[in-house]
Amino acid sequence: MKQSGGKLLSRRGFCLCCVGGGTLAATGGWLTPRQAFAEARGLVSLIKDSAAVSPIVTHRLRNNISVLEGSGGNVAVLTGPDGKVLVDAGIGVSRPQVTRALADLGADPITHLINTHWHFDHTDGNAWLNSAGAKIIAQENTRKHLREVQRVEDWDYNFLPLPPGGIPSEIFAKEHALKLNGASIAMKYYGSAHTDSDISVTFAEADVVHVADTFWNGIYPFIDYSTGGSIDGMIAASDANLAATTDNTIIIPGHGKAVSNKAELREFREMLVTVRDNVAALKKQGRSRDETVAAKPTAAFDAKFGQFVIDPGFFTRLVYEGV
Repeated sequence: MKQSGGKLLSRRGFCLCCVGGGTLAATGGWLTPRQAFAEARGLVSLIKDSAAVSPIVTHRLRNNISVLEGSGGNVAVLTGPDGKVLVDAGIGVSRPQVTRALADLGADPITHLINTHWHFDHTDGNAWLNSAGAKIIAQENTRKHLREVQRVEDWDYNFLPLPPGGIPSEIFAKEHALKLNGASIAMKYYGSAHTDSDISVTFAEADVVHVADTFWNGIYPFIDYSTGGSIDGMIAASDANLAATTDNTIIIPGHGKAVSNKAELREFREMLVTVRDNVAALKKQGRSRDETVAAKPTAAFDAKFGQFVIDPGFFTRLVYEGV
């Protein structure tokens, strides 16, 4: 699997990104081009193998809202008499662990699932959750992408359409609202950000918002240019999130530490802006992508944000593509 034409991403690192807090034995080293070619078709299988044994960690928030960490993106759960409402579905092979974690939150049936965007690690569980009773709701571009073969160039992978049960049955363009379990649930489309299908999900009374992959807490994010993502869109989404939250708001990111706040989001936004501006200045000077990577435009942030799967070089290449 290639990283925007640069250094190859380790199998172990990518799986940890997708699986979240799961455990995976080290496979060692970076993949050579020959190994990467051999692994490309098996990458999703490798992620599924990891997710199949990853433990689920439950973080209880407030107003019957919790976060499940360990199956792909962070999954929010609202419980109550109207049934369990999930934000994101994780990876399908985590079903046994997710089922146990949901049972620990009460006997309410699963009735609703909201997809924050189309990516595999947030929607692969759609079909089983639908079979368990969930109506799936998403922004219209999420349904479009889930119905078609999707190629993600930076992952060197073609994702097949989901089965009919995994396709959202209720879609919206800009905004959508629900009232369930005494909670006002507001969904809002960002436009181009991490992808072209991202939404936020706000639980108004609890002052909790799931901002999904527009925010990677304490780690460099992936930006999917293959389906409409952009660095400027990521910054615009961060601005929208900051404007919509207070110091009391609990913010749920797509990846990284599962329970966050406005201060951490502000730090993430400042990192995005500074790196974008640094990379744009180097590109304007005529530096090639590799020369820009060598100039280390992320150096001030690497100690905090560069210790996970999207390393400084990979993130620099992503930003370079979008400025």
